[in-house]
Amino acid sequence: MNKTEIKGSWNEQKGRLKQKFAELTDDDLMFEEGKKDEMLGKLQKKLGKSKEELNRFLSGH
Repeated sequence: MNKTEIKGSWNEQKGRLKQKFAELTDDDLMFEEGKKDEMLGKLQKKLGKSKEELNRFLSGH
């Protein structure tokens, strides 16, 4: 998967997250390469969800 595919995939996931969790902002969902775990940690704190719950949601399960 190249960077364009990853970015497109993330934009789709970001839209799904914003639909499910209206309190999220673009800043909450800013993805920086190599900092996925840091971003997921921030989302965990803000949403009160576990890392596993967020990963399940992002994978569509």
